[in-house]
Amino acid sequence: MNQGAAAPLIFLVAGEASGDVIGGHLMAALKRRTGGAVRFAGVGGPRMIGEGLISQFPIAELGVMGLAEVVPHIPRLLRRIREVAENAHRLRPAVVVTIDSPDFSFRVQKRLHKSGLRRIHIVAPQVWAYRPGRAAKLSAFIDHLLVLLPFEPPFFERHGLACSFMGHPAIEEGLGSGDPAAFRARYGIAPQAPIVVLLPGSRRSEVARMLPVFAAAAKRLRAAHPDLQIVLLSVSHLVIFVRELLVRFGLEALVVEGRADKLGAFAAGRVALAASGTVTLELGLAGLPMVVGYRMNPLTAAIARRVVRVPHVAMVNLILGRALVPELLLGACTPERLTPALDELLVDGAARRAQIDGFKEVAQRLRAGESVPSEQAAGLILNLIGPRAGGK
Repeated sequence: MNQGAAAPLIFLVAGEASGDVIGGHLMAALKRRTGGAVRFAGVGGPRMIGEGLISQFPIAELGVMGLAEVVPHIPRLLRRIREVAENAHRLRPAVVVTIDSPDFSFRVQKRLHKSGLRRIHIVAPQVWAYRPGRAAKLSAFIDHLLVLLPFEPPFFERHGLACSFMGHPAIEEGLGSGDPAAFRARYGIAPQAPIVVLLPGSRRSEVARMLPVFAAAAKRLRAAHPDLQIVLLSVSHLVIFVRELLVRFGLEALVVEGRADKLGAFAAGRVALAASGTVTLELGLAGLPMVVGYRMNPLTAAIARRVVRVPHVAMVNLILGRALVPELLLGACTPERLTPALDELLVDGAARRAQIDGFKEVAQRLRAGESVPSEQAAGLILNLIGPRAGGK
């Protein structure tokens, strides 16, 4: 394919940090497959911007979740949905690819259902966990769904939606490649000091809800292990907010951000305390034993109790179909419950080994083939757009 006006325009929309990572890998793969003869537009974060996207607005504007948390932001979110759809209409891309963030992404896609544009979504909504009837409705406004988990294609195909397993992008993050000695040296952490890594989420509302509980558990754990070092992994736009909360809660912790420090912290860590989400897969691929804790706004939690239909929420547990890592959710997510679960993984070799062995099985199940997930996705997208690859 030759560089020039015929280069296809790919319109990408990512609404949160995990989607930005997927989008960044996908953009790089599309450039490799087309010899650089591809153009991009849409919405994304630092990873996608680093690959050449000029984002329509900052991705941080979309970082809210849960019914009660979203309500105050509805007017702005609706305006952004309209603006993104209008931009796609105007640019006439070869394909519109939305990534995760279904509440935002699907509203954009619905506005494009009569546009004649190809429409692809990456990351299946977890309707297999709740509202399975919703799966059939997706085919009305999505041409093809690219999914990350091996059990998802049969579910969506049964409901009439074209679906392909691309593998999970966490595989591409080199999550087991961190240098623990270099990380410790960079931050002056003694070689033998145990490290607990806190991961309270990537959205402001989520961090505000989870960090008080995580901080209290970490303080209890430090009381039992005075040499314990606490490292908190944050996303860049929340670092100041996180540090303010830590001061308020009286927890001394090292706050780090960025890929290099994430890999270093995962490699140096002894145990992690994580909010539920993609991060549990990342920790598993890095081989770091973990405890998963999660709370919701009371209204959101009440709804979740009524509709969620799966036995686990941590992705590693869902993939394996068993409770490999402890899940302390909603009312069970307390410092009193989290602390002993963390302590066991600090000191019990058998408990640690059980998790690490299970993580190897998870890694095997997350691959769709010999090529990495972004290459799989790029190939599928280019094949799907076919003769429309010329774009505008």
